[in-house]
Amino acid sequence: MKVLLYFEAENKIKTSGIGRALKHQIKALSSAGVDYTLSSKDQFDIAHLNTYFPHSKKLLKRLKRKHIPVIVHGHSTIEDFKNSFKLWKLMALWFNPNLMWFYKNADFIITPTEYSKRCIDAYDTGTEVIYVSNGIDPDEYAYDENKIKAFKEYFHIQEGQKVVMGVGFPFNRKGIKDFFEIARKRPNITFIWFGYLHPLLVSSDVKKAIKHKPDNVIMPGYIDNAIIKGAYRYCECLLFTSYEETEGIVVLEALASSCPVLIRDIGVYSDWLEDKRDCYKAKNNEEFVEKLDYLMSHDNSKIIGNGLKLVEERTLEKVGQQLKEAYQNLLDKFNSKH
Repeated sequence: MKVLLYFEAENKIKTSGIGRALKHQIKALSSAGVDYTLSSKDQFDIAHLNTYFPHSKKLLKRLKRKHIPVIVHGHSTIEDFKNSFKLWKLMALWFNPNLMWFYKNADFIITPTEYSKRCIDAYDTGTEVIYVSNGIDPDEYAYDENKIKAFKEYFHIQEGQKVVMGVGFPFNRKGIKDFFEIARKRPNITFIWFGYLHPLLVSSDVKKAIKHKPDNVIMPGYIDNAIIKGAYRYCECLLFTSYEETEGIVVLEALASSCPVLIRDIGVYSDWLEDKRDCYKAKNNEEFVEKLDYLMSHDNSKIIGNGLKLVEERTLEKVGQQLKEAYQNLLDKFNSKH
């Protein structure tokens, strides 16, 4: 069995969760001994499409004609497109029907969580949906003094300085304005927001909020190397104010780094993350500040330990086996019909 992993416009999406999913899928399939290719010109038995752009659509149509089974990955939902890019309402006139076309024409859909499966099932596409985590490689986030040092040097962090981190595109869905408001209420703490979005895609209200952000917020843009891994290890917590996710890879990264996680209490986390068991959850900014004060003044070792157990359930080795099983099931069903 050979699988095509297809990502269109890879360079443009590499800084997003979908971009990181490519690296994860490659590692997962390699660990499970599944043969794969990244080129649609190669020979393969099954295609796993991760993007919804025009070339992806052409490819899906071509594969249908050739009777090659196609999995479409449910990275996106109508729910998580809301309140994202500038002019998202206008873009949704194209995005939503386009997404539905892919989901309806797929032979199978894989999505990261039980929550995103429920969202996609509700679209009534007639396509079977299963959930498999995007996964995490715990070794990548293991304790490393050099990475912590790199982080502290890059941001000139002084001894004993308290730092809280956020990660994501700077747009409303990610809760960036809430992040600023929480930071404004705790001026003695340094807040760092990692993430970049082209200015043309940033909404005017977010641009204004960034212009007037509090002095204790640093915005270094996109960083994906030793520095951010050192940040996960050094920071008091990951403050993830996002209003909607299909999984939130950064949450897994923080858990794998033994970094306490303070997240918004939203549907995607209801099935696997529990407040004060393996994370902290808040419903509004007042609760975020309250929970932040609590986690910074209490022992979090139990919560961190429970978070690491969740990571063990979502290692790339386990994801690889789950993908392999999903591919085989689809192939068997497909071959029995053709």
